[in-house]
Amino acid sequence: MSAGRREHYAEFYGVRPPLRGDGPLVLTHGNCQAESLRVLLQGSAEPVSTIRVPPVHELEPADLPHLQRIVERIDVLVSQPVREGYRGLPLGTAELLARAARRPRLVTVPVVRWAALHPFQVIVRSPEAGEPPVVPYHDLRTLSVAAGGGELPDVPSPEAVRAVRDLSVRELTRRQDRHGALDVVDLLVHQGANAAHTVNHPGNGVLLGLAERVLAAVGLPQLLPDPGRTLLDAVHAPVLPAVLDALDLPSRAARTSWTVAGRVVRDDDVRRAQLEWYRRWPGVAAAGLRRHAEAHAAWAQ
Repeated sequence: MSAGRREHYAEFYGVRPPLRGDGPLVLTHGNCQAESLRVLLQGSAEPVSTIRVPPVHELEPADLPHLQRIVERIDVLVSQPVREGYRGLPLGTAELLARAARRPRLVTVPVVRWAALHPFQVIVRSPEAGEPPVVPYHDLRTLSVAAGGGELPDVPSPEAVRAVRDLSVRELTRRQDRHGALDVVDLLVHQGANAAHTVNHPGNGVLLGLAERVLAAVGLPQLLPDPGRTLLDAVHAPVLPAVLDALDLPSRAARTSWTVAGRVVRDDDVRRAQLEWYRRWPGVAAAGLRRHAEAHAAWAQ
């Protein structure tokens, strides 16, 4: 374990004790969205205590005793739906609950995916190839070219934009219903052009609204200050004017380029780099189109 990781998660690794208030001790479990919720919950008016833990996809076998120590003390588990035996480790939501010394209150939150603002953008998992270069996202237009499926329109029709939005609503609603998770769809719709930076990085307004619903679910006051910074800020994807028009959103929110770690990156540069990467990893593009066939069909209409 690196010294930086140990210091970053100092309370998790027992380097220093967690700060405890009079309120409940809350563990947030999941990906980077879960960590953003932790930041917001820690700042609530009620003296909620939280512990920063590594995201679930970074937890290692050596981390399990530390996770067990934390789970034995928590009052509330705020968890995205994590399947049992995730990555061959007992990191599932139900597995954490089963190991808790005192039965904590469970609040399930969804993994937020919202493609309304970025109908071209998809996530494709390829363990062998890893992530594509420049940004960890795939573009349906680039995938189609790389897979030999021909070029899609650079600008989608209004019908295509709304079809992808409706697909996002259906998929998110289905996942929420399946897992009994808090509802976030209305927050995304209400936030409009500010709903998300990328398909899996919701904006502050969405995260604040979801954190308030977590507090309400455990009977705590829903008083949350603005965090004073943009959460999930590493990558901002382009937002096409035609997309905003189709969704009746203000055109001033349009962006033609990416912002990656504060640096502006042209969309054409991303596309060229990723096309070359697909040539080195044949099969990834075709698999991506199969995985996102419904969104691909909607874009092509």
